Amino acid sequence: MRAAEPIRLLALGDSLTAGYGLPPGEGFVPRLQAALTARGRQVRMLDAGVSGDTTAGGLARLDWAMADQPQAAIVELGGNDGLRGLPPAETRRNLAAILDRLAARRIPVLLTGMLAPPNLGADYGREFAAVFHDLARERPDVIFDPFFLEGIAGDAALNQVDGIHPNPRGVERLVARILPAVEALLDRVPSG
Repeated sequence: MRAAEPIRLLALGDSLTAGYGLPPGEGFVPRLQAALTARGRQVRMLDAGVSGDTTAGGLARLDWAMADQPQAAIVELGGNDGLRGLPPAETRRNLAAILDRLAARRIPVLLTGMLAPPNLGADYGREFAAVFHDLARERPDVIFDPFFLEGIAGDAALNQVDGIHPNPRGVERLVARILPAVEALLDRVPSG
């Protein structure tokens, strides 16, 4: 009997997915791949992380990212929209379009949320965070992780000197925290 083909898991994201500032093999995608392998999961990560990308950039390159025919997807976008103070309605439109395209292909999705930097004000912060929560509520089939950097943001010991991007310890904490949601996502991929 032939071994099952690994599940192709797309990670569509920005610098947090791409492993900005980290040595090769220490970013989110390779560390998640290693954690899944250690748990006996047959997965091939498809790294579609581009540093500096906005939700508009992610939407623009979604068709390119689909070339390897992913069977599941993690969508980690929005941080750069918040850093640039882009209108939350624009972020919402772009993410909704990404989620709709993935749903049309019957690709299960894990959507990760993001928070806006506090210097943009409380109103902007609430409106920005609501984008992710609203999209998840409207799409009950989407697995939702409310804040990608939960337990890492603001902790100098877990971040690079820029205070934005996780260091290797931060990535390990992130992967350990999000692993159950990723495994739930993989369990939604039809077998055979």
